Amino acid sequence: MIFMEAERTFQTDVPGRLDRLPWSRFHRLVIAALGITWILDGLEVTLAGSVAAALQESPSLHLTAQQVGLTGSAYLAGAVVGSLYFGHLTDKLGRKKLFSVTLGLYLVATALTAISWNFESFLVFRFLTGAGIGGEYAAINSAIHEMVPARLRGRIDLAVNGSFWVGAAVGAAASVWLLDPALLPPDMGWRVAFGTGAALGLFILYLRRFLPESPRWLMTHGRVEEAEKVVGEIEAKIEADQGHKLPPCETRITLGQPHKLTLGSVAHTLLKKYPRRVFLGLSLMSAQAFVYNAIFFTYALILTRFYGVPSDRVGLYILPFAIGNFLGPLLLGPLFDTIGRKPMIAATYALSGLLLAATAQLFAMGLLDATTQTIAWTIVFFFASAAASAGYLTIGESFPLELRALTISLFYAFGTLLGGVGGPWLFGVLIESGSRNEIRAGYLLGAGLMIAAALVELWIGVKAERRSLEDVASPLSARDG
Repeated sequence: MIFMEAERTFQTDVPGRLDRLPWSRFHRLVIAALGITWILDGLEVTLAGSVAAALQESPSLHLTAQQVGLTGSAYLAGAVVGSLYFGHLTDKLGRKKLFSVTLGLYLVATALTAISWNFESFLVFRFLTGAGIGGEYAAINSAIHEMVPARLRGRIDLAVNGSFWVGAAVGAAASVWLLDPALLPPDMGWRVAFGTGAALGLFILYLRRFLPESPRWLMTHGRVEEAEKVVGEIEAKIEADQGHKLPPCETRITLGQPHKLTLGSVAHTLLKKYPRRVFLGLSLMSAQAFVYNAIFFTYALILTRFYGVPSDRVGLYILPFAIGNFLGPLLLGPLFDTIGRKPMIAATYALSGLLLAATAQLFAMGLLDATTQTIAWTIVFFFASAAASAGYLTIGESFPLELRALTISLFYAFGTLLGGVGGPWLFGVLIESGSRNEIRAGYLLGAGLMIAAALVELWIGVKAERRSLEDVASPLSARDG
């Protein structure tokens, strides 16, 4: 309901009504249509890693290990650019409008990747594919945070982010078949692999037709009647499914005129109002980005060069690794809502860092084979996957709604630039050196970053569990009611 109190203020119960909703078919649709973006990203990244050796053997591309690392960096650089550009548009034009644009870019770019004819074309198309996926992050994470009830936000967000590894598992399994030279020619398997992403994207476009605009976004942009209508329609469907009326909502928020974002207001909000949260976000995002992108983009090269795994069998080793990464956020996610954000984020970052350091030492000493290396990585990233997902959760719920998509983009971009873009290239160089000790140094750098991020979380982490988004970070247009 809307209560006019003054010419430039109004009260609304939209946030409270969304947070008091029971889990329903509507929420499952949100997860299926939006969360699947992470599956696409997992598919893309895993395919790129699994086909790394095949790209070196491709008659048309014949990439070096360093070029493979550069294509991984190009994908991440594209994701950074796409995230920044589309993140701004997401806050300005709405979550829903950007869904088709970013997904369309991804579809076209990944299809073009499949027909690449040399290193330069492959590099450009991977950059554009990353731009589409990066643009998805801002709109997708914003909408999910704004539509999921506060009491479930932690576990749902971690599960959705962890679904990246469902795509990774699919990509790993598919690569085993697609890269089998007995089934497909050496220069055809990797092309078909990238083409599968475009086919999956078409299905997602269909699902997104049924999603509404975020009521919270509508509310803060002066379109309160539309926000009320969307929430009312969601409530009506839930009541029809459950056969009873929902309880009344007593929680209201007072808002003024829509806040117009400018470069100055964004800088003031981030650097003056929330400087500690800015530092926290950069610490979490850069640490996990370095560890994931450096290790995962070059994992196939480690298997083939140091353990003699044939390129068409790499997917068999990435598959259990992907499963462990998915199970981490899924199983640990509920604890982020019960035990709390601060202790769980610190614990997962610290444990993954310590286990990574131990694995690095075992690798340098030559005590691992392909199987035990995979087991070690699976254990490390069971915790690291939950940690990385919690980093995205922290950014999404720690800043005002009016610039939520932009802040997700900014932190993803800066975190990836600081920790991710150079990682694949650096490890490509380390692997080409053939020195286990040099590679160990790279792993220890990642371990140190994760442990440092855990300490930052213990120092200034945000206790956001079971709290409404508006309570964690008041909207810029909020007024005292």
